[in-house]
Amino acid sequence: MEHRDPDVFSPCPRRIMKKTVCGILLALLGIAVALTAHAKGDAKRGQSAYAVCLACHGANGEGNPALNAPRLSGQEDWYLVRQLQNFKAGIRGTDPKDAFGMQMRPMAMTLATDQVVEDVAAYIGTLKGKVPAPTVKGDAKAGKAAYAVCQACHGINGEGNKALNAPKLAGQQDWYVVRQLQNFKQGIRGAHPKDVFGQQMRPMAMMLANDAAVNNVAAYIATLKE
Repeated sequence: MEHRDPDVFSPCPRRIMKKTVCGILLALLGIAVALTAHAKGDAKRGQSAYAVCLACHGANGEGNPALNAPRLSGQEDWYLVRQLQNFKAGIRGTDPKDAFGMQMRPMAMTLATDQVVEDVAAYIGTLKGKVPAPTVKGDAKAGKAAYAVCQACHGINGEGNKALNAPKLAGQQDWYVVRQLQNFKQGIRGAHPKDVFGQQMRPMAMMLANDAAVNNVAAYIATLKE
C-alpha cells in the first residue's frame, strides 16, 4: 500500500494550518501594539482638556485645600488614569458620604474618551506644582513606626510601586492623605466590587486603630521627600 504524507494529501495540510495560526497570532499582536500606542497620552492635547481641572487643582497641579482639591503634580500618570476612569465608571465618587468624590465625578465625566483621559494624565505629568507645607498635627515619629505596613507597597520613601498598584505618596497633601485613609476605613472608598485595588488597600487602612494613628502616619508621609 502506497504511503501518503498527511501534510501533502490532507484536505487542510498542517503547514497551511500552522501558517494560518501564525498569521492570526501576528495580527492579534499587531492589534495589541496598536492599542498600546493609542493609549499613550499626548500632553499638548491634554493641556486643553485640563482646563476643567484647573479651576480647582490649580494651573500647576498644586491643589487647593480651600476647594478640597488635592495636589496632582508629581503623581504617576498610570494612577491618575485609573482614578479618573474609576470616577467615570462610578467605582469612585458615588457613595453619598463621599461629598468631595461626588463633586469630582462629573468633572471626570467631561473627559469623553479613554484617549482624552490619557492625554490629561500626560499633561499633568509636565506640571511642577509646589510640594505643600504640612498642616496635620501628628507625631511623625510614631507615624514612622506605623508606616512600616505601608512601605512594603508604597516604598520606603513613599515613591510608589506600579507593579504593586501602589501610588506615590510623597508630595501629597497630608490633609488629603488623612481623608482618604478615613474613607478607606469607613468603607466610603474601597468597598465597590469593581475597585479591586481599593479593596486591597482598605484592610491596610483599618490597621490604623484611631484618628491619632491616621494623623501620625500622614504627618510622617509629609516628611518624605519627593
